[in-house]
Amino acid sequence: MSADASPPTAEVVVEEHGEILVVSINRPHRRNAVNRAVSEQIAAALDRLDTRDDLAVGILTGSGGTFCAGMDLRAFLSGESPTLPDRGFAGVTGRPPAKPLIAAVEGHAIAGGFEIVLACDLIVAATDAVFGVPEVRRGLTPAGGALFNLPRRIPFHKAMEMVLTGDLVMASRAAEFGLVNRLVEPGTALQEALGLAGAVARNGPLAVAASKAVLRISQDWPLAEGFERQRPWTDPVRESEDAREGARAFTEKRDPVWRRR
Repeated sequence: MSADASPPTAEVVVEEHGEILVVSINRPHRRNAVNRAVSEQIAAALDRLDTRDDLAVGILTGSGGTFCAGMDLRAFLSGESPTLPDRGFAGVTGRPPAKPLIAAVEGHAIAGGFEIVLACDLIVAATDAVFGVPEVRRGLTPAGGALFNLPRRIPFHKAMEMVLTGDLVMASRAAEFGLVNRLVEPGTALQEALGLAGAVARNGPLAVAASKAVLRISQDWPLAEGFERQRPWTDPVRESEDAREGARAFTEKRDPVWRRR
């Protein structure tokens, strides 16, 4: 862990584990509910992730045995907004980082907390974690991305049921829908996420960034246009020094040494 890690009393604790940046919402007394300060601090951490060449993957998690209960309703009633104009709710749902982001989920990830999870690229969850968007029960809509992100992750009618009823779903059940990448024992989500992040970080950074970008933006591309439309991302990777280094490392039976740019 780097010497510039956040103090443990901060509302968002940021730690560096080699090439991995771990961002933890640290308001266990409020079930890690998101206020304006939390949104701004998460956004700043994700900016660090994207601008630092020595950082490859981010992990978002929560302290105190829960992920996030969504928007801090007390702050909302006082007129405070946890949505940033350029980054969305919690500093992530409107504009996730360009680099891969993993959610490590223990306990509840509900309402805006679940929308944070949906903004991530990979999801590691404890078997007893709970997901849901119960906003309709409070006369609100899940406006942090769930209405269009959730039906892209799970079957449409199951997404419709979750949104319209506000019912909560256990992570073990969500895994059956294909929502969760890795289902783990309670208390081990962050440890598993670090291992998954390490597997991603070992790969070529240009190739990872381009692959994530195309996966994210190509959901509505016509198949006939896919090859042509992906070229602005995939061609520079194929022509890069990283591509040559990967081939050399394979033939020389050694680990590649990537350019961090």
